Amino acid sequence: MNQIESLERLINFFSNLPGVGTKTAQRYAYYVLNKDADYVRDFANAIVEANKNIHYCANCGNFTDKDICDICATRPNKVICVVKEPKDVLAIEKVKDFKGQYHVLHGTLSPLDNRGPDDIKIKELLTRVQQGGVEEIIMATNPDVEGEATAMYISKLLKPFGIKITRLSQGVSMGSDIEYADEVTLARALEDRKEI
Repeated sequence: MNQIESLERLINFFSNLPGVGTKTAQRYAYYVLNKDADYVRDFANAIVEANKNIHYCANCGNFTDKDICDICATRPNKVICVVKEPKDVLAIEKVKDFKGQYHVLHGTLSPLDNRGPDDIKIKELLTRVQQGGVEEIIMATNPDVEGEATAMYISKLLKPFGIKITRLSQGVSMGSDIEYADEVTLARALEDRKEI
């Protein structure tokens, strides 16, 4: 059976999305094809509008449709939580306990991927700290090799400013069994233990 070129193109676009394999991309394509023209037009317009209207906050680098995002516009800059990407902001915001601002690096240091300090938003963070008012930086990069290296590099750059620099506590996850935790996780859990 000959493939329909426009269907193949649609499947290809869906399969380029993160975490979407060929089978899922096919399901998405067939789903869209079975919808009416109004739905398809609205779906396409939503993608175009989002791409056109959403950009990075001039202050923190998170996604916004304004010059400065609502978080930066309404919260004090005393505490800044440094994260790898905008989706990390969303994850921390779901907890509803953090009342400070964010700084999105848009990546981490990774020599193997040729990503150095000039390739992520470290200079912008230093500029924010130099402007004053910042009392604490929370390093919330992922607990992997690149995230740890990035956190250590940035903390060394920030030391001369005399502000508090902290790292998210890491250890054994809620609901997991200790026997399945790796050595690094258990070591971190022991190191970051809290008094009860």
